[in-house]
Formats: sequence, C-alpha cells, structure tokens
Amino acid sequence: MTQSLACRRNTTSSTLSLWVLALSLPIPALAEFRPLDDGALSGVTGQAGVTIELETKLSIDRFSWIDEGSLNVNGLRLSGQNDTVLDNMKLTIDIAGDGEVLEHGFSEIARRAQAGLLDQNDPDVADALAKYSVAGSFGKQFNSGDLVMHLGATDYGDPSSLDDYLQAVDFELAVDSVTTSGSEGSATLFSNILLQGHIGPTDLVIRNGGSDTSTLANGNEVSGSELQLDTHFEITNGSLNWDAADVILLFNFAAVGIEGLQIHNRRGDDTLGHFGMASATAKLSRGTSSASGNEGLSVHEVEFRADIDMPVFKMGGTSIGSVQFTDFAITNTTMMVYGH
Repeated sequence: MTQSLACRRNTTSSTLSLWVLALSLPIPALAEFRPLDDGALSGVTGQAGVTIELETKLSIDRFSWIDEGSLNVNGLRLSGQNDTVLDNMKLTIDIAGDGEVLEHGFSEIARRAQAGLLDQNDPDVADALAKYSVAGSFGKQFNSGDLVMHLGATDYGDPSSLDDYLQAVDFELAVDSVTTSGSEGSATLFSNILLQGHIGPTDLVIRNGGSDTSTLANGNEVSGSELQLDTHFEITNGSLNWDAADVILLFNFAAVGIEGLQIHNRRGDDTLGHFGMASATAKLSRGTSSASGNEGLSVHEVEFRADIDMPVFKMGGTSIGSVQFTDFAITNTTMMVYGH
C-alpha cells in the first residue's frame, strides 16, 4: 500500500510540474504544448549538440603585448582569399556520452568511402577508413563529459571529389608588420605577411579528466583535464619580409624575403593519412614543472608535419634560388609556460 501511495504522489508531482512549466510559456508556445505522463517521460532523453554555420571577417589595427617594452602586431586581417568573407564553415559542438563516437579528423572521408563514393584503393582514403571506423560509426570515441568541437565545411561540393572536400574552406591571413618597441627605439621583425590557403578538418577537444593527473616523460605533472588540438591545413601562396635576425630558431637571417611560399604534405615518407595537407597537434593543460616546481600552462605532445617550399628566397633584395624542406617534423616537444 505504501508503494502504491508513493507512486500516485510522484505521478501527481510530475504532472503538476509540467503544468507549471506550461503556464510559464508564451501563449504561442502553449498552443503546441501537450502534457506527458510518466510513461512517456521515461522515453525522453536529452541530447547535447549545437551546429553553428559561420561566416566572418576579422581585422585588428594593433595587437600589443606590453612588458618593459612591447611587441606589436599591426594591421592584422583574417578573411577569405582576396579579402572576401571567410565563409562556408560549420562548427559542431557536442558534450559526449560515455563511449560516444563523434565526428573527428577525416571521418567524413571514411563515411563517403564506406558509401562507395570514394576510391578505397587510394592510400589516404584506405587509411581514413581504417582509422575512423569505430563501433559501426565514423569518427572518434570519447568519454562522458568530453567537450568536442569539430570545424568543417557547410558545403563540401561534389561528395565524390576529394579536391572539393580539401578546398572547401579557403582563407587569407595578412599582417602589415610585427614590431618591437622600447626605451631604445623600435624595430621591425617581419613585414608584408600574406598567407593564402585552405583549412582542413580541425578539432578542439576538452577532455574531462576530473582531478586525475599524469606524469610526462620529462617528469612534469599535468592535469588529466586538457585541451587537445588537431588540425590540417595548407598554404598555397605566401610571402613575407624577414627584417630582423634572431627572431626564432628555424632561420637566423636578416633582410630575407620569401615569395610563393607553400606549406603542404605531398612529398617524402610521412604523407599517409594527411591528404596532402600539413598537420599540427598539441595538448594543453595545467602543469607543474619537475625542474623548477613552478605551476603554469603545459603544452605537450606537440607535433607538426609538413613539406615547405620557398621558390623565391631573397637575401638583401636579391634572389639566391629556391629552398625546400621535405618531411619537416617537430616532435617530442614539451613546454611549460609561466610568469616571472
């Protein structure tokens, strides 16, 4: 008898709650509202997921980092190629359930291959089909509470065309100059930067690791809750003037000019699975340095793979020929970033 009374009380409470919710809605919404009994409610589940179709154009007159002196990025613009609108982008945002498979990387290629729209004998297509086929679906499997963001295209064009897929989202990044200034004056590091290319599948995942931690190979302790970045892209045409030396470690020249820059992954021994695009991955989380004990931002498991072509390489305004890098790879890289 007690169980029966409790059941009736719960039913009455559920129905009353629904009518209170109904009365709080505007009249047009109320006209379509139908109360559900407990049996119907037991079959209703929530599904977290948002799709954003995006077009934009970004410009910043000056971005400055100010310490004792300042580092200034002047005249920055991000747009579509030839200063058009950056468009045809679709961002999907999901909060994963336990073991849920969500779109990631080139999983759309795997889906098309399985449907017979692409040649499965193509090595890249075959690799995608093997890598992204998971539990009868296509993508990557995630844990409960992971926040998964995937950037792709709204319209990929012909579903049987790999070129349409890879070139669906074009972009242009322009920067007038990068300068430093201080008590002794100012200097220009770079000028007339222009990069044009295509954005491939890009994923941002915030892993729900709770309070768990792990230890990296160098002894640094990092949080299990981390942001994971995975992106593919290509630069089809780029140029810049390198006006000052000792800027980064890759090159150490002043008065360098580069024209016709291309960054891709079409040569060498590590092209498989990249569809000719350069790739970058990294993980970011809170960390503690084993060397200094300082807490800060840990950037770890960083990887960059590309081929780099500089068909016009100038020194002091005169071309000295072309420069190429094949299988350019940055791996096993860990950084701990903190203030001082």
